[in-house]
Amino acid sequence: MLDRDTTPELPPGTALAWGATPPPRRGPKPAHTVAQIVAAAVELADADGLANASLPNIAHEVGVTTNALYRYVSSKEELTVLLADAGWGPPPAGLASSGDWRSDVRRWTRAVVERLLSRTWLLDLPMRGDPVTPHRLAWTELLLRACALAGVGEEHLPGCVTMVSGFAHATAVRLATPATPAETAAVRDHLAPHLDRAGSVRLAALVAGGRYPATAEDHDAFFAAGLEPVLAGVAGVAGRE
Repeated sequence: MLDRDTTPELPPGTALAWGATPPPRRGPKPAHTVAQIVAAAVELADADGLANASLPNIAHEVGVTTNALYRYVSSKEELTVLLADAGWGPPPAGLASSGDWRSDVRRWTRAVVERLLSRTWLLDLPMRGDPVTPHRLAWTELLLRACALAGVGEEHLPGCVTMVSGFAHATAVRLATPATPAETAAVRDHLAPHLDRAGSVRLAALVAGGRYPATAEDHDAFFAAGLEPVLAGVAGVAGRE
């Protein structure tokens, strides 16, 4: 098994996520594993949000000092990468290819939204570049297969993944903090005159028609309608190959 220090050029947490071992340090032999440290962090985040998964709280949970955690991870950033991958976990088994790429993309997107809503603290984690850790790449592989099935060439596969996953993330953010019907109505009444004066014709029309902002009851319709242009974008890219 590779030692983490043999690949210092990798982003923090990447080597550990793929099974590298922390470099040995002076002192007593570690009594825990990196997996146990990460599991404790996930449990704390699940209980009370990302802020609850602090180094002191994790140390208390596993029964070590905060400084002792650095026998397992080199920094909070490294732990955050491992926490994110563990929080995502493996994709549901039911996301295997059905042979219908549109159906596959729809199911993938809904599964991502459901995973993010089941652990809303994942939405608070920084998004830095493309996924490079095992679980997150397993999700990415399924979406790549669906887009490839649509006929998208390798050159444009990463862009299609960004487009679909970006929609899923934005949808989860929207669903995680829904406004009540009363709040939405008040916002519409407040926005209408301002939009008219600003010349925001399209927004004003959506507000007047009750389509913006969406209420909690509108979100299923928003998801279905919002995903269709994304699917059309994938199909359009495939058609130009």
